Amino acid sequence: MKMNLVIPAIAAALGLALAGCSSGDTSAGPGGLQIDVPEIPKMESLGDHEKQVNIVAWSGFVEPAWTEKFTKDTGCTVNRKVAATSDEMVQLMRTGEYDLVSASGDASLRLIVDGNVQPLNTELIPNFGDDIVPGMKGQLYDTLNGNVYGIPIGRGANILQYNADVVTEKPDSWSVVWEKDSPYAGKIAAYDSPIYIADAAIYLMETQPELGIKNPYALDKDQLAAAVALLKDQNKMVSEYWNPSTNVTSFTGGNSVVGTSWEVLRKATQDKKFQAVLPKEGSTGWSDAWMLAADAKNPNCAYAWMDYTSSPKVNGQIAMNFGMAPANGAFCDTSAEAKAHCDDYHAKDEEYYSKVWFWTTPIEPCLDGRTEVKCTSYQDWTAAWPTVKG
Repeated sequence: MKMNLVIPAIAAALGLALAGCSSGDTSAGPGGLQIDVPEIPKMESLGDHEKQVNIVAWSGFVEPAWTEKFTKDTGCTVNRKVAATSDEMVQLMRTGEYDLVSASGDASLRLIVDGNVQPLNTELIPNFGDDIVPGMKGQLYDTLNGNVYGIPIGRGANILQYNADVVTEKPDSWSVVWEKDSPYAGKIAAYDSPIYIADAAIYLMETQPELGIKNPYALDKDQLAAAVALLKDQNKMVSEYWNPSTNVTSFTGGNSVVGTSWEVLRKATQDKKFQAVLPKEGSTGWSDAWMLAADAKNPNCAYAWMDYTSSPKVNGQIAMNFGMAPANGAFCDTSAEAKAHCDDYHAKDEEYYSKVWFWTTPIEPCLDGRTEVKCTSYQDWTAAWPTVKG
């Protein structure tokens, strides 16, 4: 069961962006999905470094620990703008003031189809080579029509976390957070986002196969209604809908004893009683990649940054700093600490990530290849989410 498709963070409706594209190359996505991509030439060679590079990034991706050496080696001063959401990243990239962005899948796909980023010449990025883990190359979120638009940074899965002092039998299924007879009702943590609807869809794929769900991001009207119904039932058992700033305290404070989480958040509890598992049904997940603005004012420094941060050491530093699996698998062999980190985050374990459906923004053309129906868009999911929380 191959699930590595697309990752987005939480964002606005990609369906509108796709519908608005009217010219350029057409790329066939999953199931023959047609996506129009503006024709933007990629750089054929590098020139002299400019004096700076302006980057929009997630917190923890651009830090003095590695920017100082980059500036010393290249003469390119790194100017960082931290963004909190994918929507903010897209808006900032559209101002024309930034050269690079550490985009998640929903942001990257919108940036590509709207002509905000340019295809990359990977021959000019030597560190984008064999050491980049296979599962982070050639994905729809950063590779369209044979063109690479994103240089992978890292990835992670949305795991089932539990308090082993309370949940004494190790769970192997999401049933403990979805079934009405869960012994942990009232102590269940759920992710606070419309994209969490996909988590419900994954569980329905296994427990209600008659619904015909083949991809948790490709839900027709009836399938979305079934997922929303399951979420409404879960709402009665939820202790807290969390975001990254509240997840840790929800568990350490005892408000929640089981629910969705990230490995980095589990580690942040600093308590071994908090354990995690990737359930047998699979899970959702996320990934990030560097993307270059179509009208970048400092493209040579930007290429230098993408290559520098794709090296085993620096890519590993970013991964350890943020808490994710590195894109460059060679980092895992650089030290005992690196190996331990890679093992914790399953860096080179493609079997593990084959069970992960990377976040993707729902769009009307069904990502599962169906053509006889329209699938629901992220706007539909956004409208449904408040009805879940009440």
